[in-house]
Amino acid sequence: MEILYKSTRSNSEPVKASEAILKGLAKDGGLFVPTSLPKLSLSMEELSKMNYQETAYEVMKLFLTDFTEEELKHCINSAYDSKFDVEEIAPLAEAKGVYYLELFHGATIAFKDMALSILPHLLTTSAKKNNVKNEIVILTATSGDTGKAALAGFADVPGTKIIVFYPKNGVSPIQEKQMVTQKGSNTHVVGIHGNFDDAQTGVKKLFADEALAKEMDEKGFQFSSANSINIGRLVPQVVYYVYAYTRLLANGKLSEGEKMNVVVPTGNFGNILAAYYAKNMGVPIDKLVCASNDNKVLYDFFRTGTYDRNREFILTSSPSMDILISSNLERLIYKIAGEDSAANAERMDSLSRNGSYEITEEMKKELADFRGGYATEEETFAFIKELYEDCGYVTDTHTAVAGVVCEKYRKESKDKTKTIVASTASPYKFTRSVMKAIDPKYDSMTDFELVDELCRLSGVAVPKAIEEIRTAPVLHDTVCEKDEMKAVVKKFLGME
Repeated sequence: MEILYKSTRSNSEPVKASEAILKGLAKDGGLFVPTSLPKLSLSMEELSKMNYQETAYEVMKLFLTDFTEEELKHCINSAYDSKFDVEEIAPLAEAKGVYYLELFHGATIAFKDMALSILPHLLTTSAKKNNVKNEIVILTATSGDTGKAALAGFADVPGTKIIVFYPKNGVSPIQEKQMVTQKGSNTHVVGIHGNFDDAQTGVKKLFADEALAKEMDEKGFQFSSANSINIGRLVPQVVYYVYAYTRLLANGKLSEGEKMNVVVPTGNFGNILAAYYAKNMGVPIDKLVCASNDNKVLYDFFRTGTYDRNREFILTSSPSMDILISSNLERLIYKIAGEDSAANAERMDSLSRNGSYEITEEMKKELADFRGGYATEEETFAFIKELYEDCGYVTDTHTAVAGVVCEKYRKESKDKTKTIVASTASPYKFTRSVMKAIDPKYDSMTDFELVDELCRLSGVAVPKAIEEIRTAPVLHDTVCEKDEMKAVVKKFLGME
């Protein structure tokens, strides 16, 4: 069955998967969503006999119906190879009765690698399929992880350039070092004076700038996105929830048909939306628990039915979740509103103008499988320390937020369903926060001394991604105001 993609904000003509991947964002500012969610064509039992790459093909072929088998398998096998430091790609680790789905074994030690390793291949394949002659300019805002994963994925990929904007003082030192040392003649990294929401809003404005698009086209360029708003980012994320369930089944931890819960540390909402899509495709998922840090806009939304970003923006030790505008939530809102694009456009306009919108009582009922929870900084640090002391397992700060919320949910609900926590980054990406949580005495060490101490404590080898940046020179030092982003893009493309 052919799956097409339509905008969440208008009834414009649906497009093929390859076109949606190329465009990134619909012309009306909406996000592309599938015209229907496909059902898995194989049973969980059959899938449990497959490796990650085979599972990825069985899931992604249902969404990307205009890709040939050869094209899609080439993309998958090019992405999920020796760049990952474990054969399983996304292994499960059990700690204190909870299964941690480790999504950080890729080139940049964060879960963004799961989708951004394959996106360049999907994008270049899509460009060929659609006879695109322009150079593709990937424009991305990052709260820390997407940027490096996108840079690593697109570096020196022929026919592409990539520009990443990040909040200058809003990412961890390791995250920043990973980005500013990025090699590749087609890469450009820019710090902005502002927060992630400012960077993301600025990028969306550039996408919507028709005069700029025309000028770029004349010069042989066109924008596409590597942010989670691109459907080519979302579809690969569905895979790891299918794979996680089949691993538990294969290992005898679940019986076929038995449900599991999923807890996801959430900023932009794409990762938990992928779990929701997996559930709708037939994976026996019961509750979808959305974990927030002190920027608990999503927790408040699930509690009240009002999404309100009019609040203080708090910088935390889990910076990839320091977000007040969760872009991917729009896809869920559109679905639970009965795919009413006019009503959705109205809500998004209200969010843009007033900073808030409300959903109806009927829509709230559609969210029955979701739960919201949040963890304070104190709770997050205490969790890292306790988990390490109890069983020697070290998590990063984002995973710890989910761990806290998981414990709270299980205690309050008495729900004993087997649970997967999405472990979204290696502790090595946030060494200072992690080591300080284990013992405040570590705060006096340098970042790379902490790396070595974490290696000693955890018994986990220092990832290649960290070793590489110890002595790497800074190659990107551009910093700009948020209203200068357009000028920076034009300068990098040689359009001034």
